[in-house]
Amino acid sequence: MSAVLQSVEARLEPLTIERIEAVCAVEATAYTHPWTRANFTDSMAVGYHCQCLLAPGTAPGVTSPVTELGESLIGYYVAMKGVDEVHLLNITVAPAFQRQGWAPLMLEALAGWSRGEGAQWLWLEVRESNRRALEIYARQGFRSVGVRKGYYPSFEGKREDAVVMSLRLNETGSAWGALK
Repeated sequence: MSAVLQSVEARLEPLTIERIEAVCAVEATAYTHPWTRANFTDSMAVGYHCQCLLAPGTAPGVTSPVTELGESLIGYYVAMKGVDEVHLLNITVAPAFQRQGWAPLMLEALAGWSRGEGAQWLWLEVRESNRRALEIYARQGFRSVGVRKGYYPSFEGKREDAVVMSLRLNETGSAWGALK
């Protein structure tokens, strides 16, 4: 199998109401149990760090939701700042843009922002069955620190465990430590 990578200009901008429909469309295609519009609007209302990774116009040869502002939505993340930590609540790359390095780019941006906010740690939960995400996080320096039993909804009323992962932001051995 071969892949053709195209150069795509991208930028991070805040999630806004004009971008919500595109975000919800990506969320619905990426997950079996997606966040709702209310999850995103509530996150914006309480001041969580909500960012969209956008490409100007429509990306050539790619089918991806386009915002009301005419931008192609590559991905997004939502993070909550605590006292000396940031908790990543949602990070998603649109299916049309997956496996192109966008998730590590967004994680790098989040780590930089977190460090600028004085955070020492970046935390997240990930479905135990999401092997690709677990691999991405591990490559970025996150360590598995525990399991939350029955954290995620699953099919037929069942629940799925979450792997809890953390990244020490001021650790020189981590991928982000050198970015101080």
